[in-house]
Amino acid sequence: MSTPRGISVIFDLDGTLVDSEPNYYEAGRRLLTQYGVADFSWEEHARFIGISTRETLEVLREQYRIEAPLEEMLARKNGLYLELARASTEVFPEMLTFVERLHADGTPMIVASGSSRAAIEAVLAGTGLDALITTAVSAEEVPYGKPAPDIFLEAARRIDADPADCVVLEDAAPGAAAARAAGMRCIAVPYVRAAVGDPAFTAAELLFPGGQGEFTAQAAYDWLRRPAPVPSAF
Repeated sequence: MSTPRGISVIFDLDGTLVDSEPNYYEAGRRLLTQYGVADFSWEEHARFIGISTRETLEVLREQYRIEAPLEEMLARKNGLYLELARASTEVFPEMLTFVERLHADGTPMIVASGSSRAAIEAVLAGTGLDALITTAVSAEEVPYGKPAPDIFLEAARRIDADPADCVVLEDAAPGAAAARAAGMRCIAVPYVRAAVGDPAFTAAELLFPGGQGEFTAQAAYDWLRRPAPVPSAF
């Protein structure tokens, strides 16, 4: 049985399709070391999961009083990340199975990520996901990043889908909030377990509280095949 006609699926990339957060953390740690910051921890990095690279660096630049231009920091961070991403990026196995099933059904799919366009393309090509998901949009291409709905609305536009027919897969609360703001349903697979109680996650239509360890392609696929709830009339 195939997924229902009309449904389109929008995937976040980092932490949802691929386990890239360790690479982003290491790139950020190396970058800040270049500017004299020697104690950037994973716990601090985790505060920015789901936030675009540009917006993350805007906060860190101010926090650590770094005088270098934002564009310089952004270019350096992207360069460091691309080195790491090309060397090793792991696709979550159940997510790969899910993507393969949707691809076999002909379900429209697109990646919508806070990463740079270069980073998205490098990861998709390096993992082979670009053979299954051929369209992507970066936060660089919209006015505001998550939790604003811009990137998901642009993703829907690019695949000619009605936002109400789109389902977003997200690992971070800002992304889940952005999906709701865009009028889309959300499958939430939290990357940071401690954040599972965030209202953006608890409001998701399908939540896997245990994150990737609990997510299964079969459960997500079965849920997609169910009819969408009809909005209540007032």
